[in-house]
Amino acid sequence: MNNESPSRPVPAPDAAAESAARARQSQLTKPPGSLGRLEDLACWLAGRLRQPVPDMPRCEVVVFAADHGVAAQGVSAFPQAVTGQMLANFAGGGAAINVLAKLHDCRIEVVDVGVATDAPPPSGVRNERVRAGTRDLSETAAMTAEETRKALAVGAQCARRAVDRGARLLIAGDMGIANTTAAACLICAFTGVEPTRIVGRGTGVDDPGLQHKVAVVQAALRRVAGTRPGRSLLDAVRAPADDGERSPAAFEILRELGGLEIAAIAGYYLEAARLGVPVLVDGYISTSAALAAVRLSPASLEWMQAGHRSAEAGHRVALETLGLVPLLDLDMRLGEGTGAALALPIVRAALALHRNMATFAEAGVAEKSAPA
Repeated sequence: MNNESPSRPVPAPDAAAESAARARQSQLTKPPGSLGRLEDLACWLAGRLRQPVPDMPRCEVVVFAADHGVAAQGVSAFPQAVTGQMLANFAGGGAAINVLAKLHDCRIEVVDVGVATDAPPPSGVRNERVRAGTRDLSETAAMTAEETRKALAVGAQCARRAVDRGARLLIAGDMGIANTTAAACLICAFTGVEPTRIVGRGTGVDDPGLQHKVAVVQAALRRVAGTRPGRSLLDAVRAPADDGERSPAAFEILRELGGLEIAAIAGYYLEAARLGVPVLVDGYISTSAALAAVRLSPASLEWMQAGHRSAEAGHRVALETLGLVPLLDLDMRLGEGTGAALALPIVRAALALHRNMATFAEAGVAEKSAPA
């Protein structure tokens, strides 16, 4: 995958299946709209699963892990070594996402895209390490163009493997100390909102730590804006794509300010859209990747559903920019794909109601009277 050549087109959802699903909703034994967003969710999925009355799709979770050079600036409450240590925890089944994936019978794959170590990842973790962590984005570009392309390709390959195994709903999770700093940089760049509204506490930094983190993000944004004389960072991002699909400016923003796992998640979302498979977007990190994916390929937005709203500052801004309304809001900020996984029972319930409720005709119940 690269940013110079056009990619495969993203298919449109099945409008006929979605329309048929809406027609069925109007015939179910309930007042119209009484199930609220569950009705819209069932119809949204019908269009993406290409069936007017779909079954619950098989779901897979991929957790992408990588380290960030900006951790050297002291932006996290935890040391960088935690990323590698958490890989072992994932491999052993002890992380929150392991528990939720097992609860919902989801296959989980953990992928090392760029953990900062020379040692191989633990057994059970897929080794796709592009580089042992990014560079310090406050001082220089986080990744080279080639590293960014490789990370995007890792995510795309993971999506293809999951779909080849039969998955028809995908979740991406993240692990990477200091990745909320990279995500904040991306969200600021893609939305034009000031860092003071976007930067959050991440792993739990105190008030002075939060102020320092804001200053680091501001420095990174000034550095990148300075590479484009006469143009603001937001202007560069909004530059039209050369081929109507992929924005070179967006690729550069991702390269300068992103992370290897964030790029991999963006590639995962892009490939899912190309394959016509919906994704449940997780929290702060995953949504920064979704912003990048949508800037790279606007049509990919049609295949995204927000699983939850993170308690992390700025996630609301990112979701509103994408026009995504989350299914849950539980004040979570863990990452790993946990918020999206917790939304799976909502998805299941929406589809079960859509499939199994009786229609007025089946139940012998009178429909709403027409106005006189």
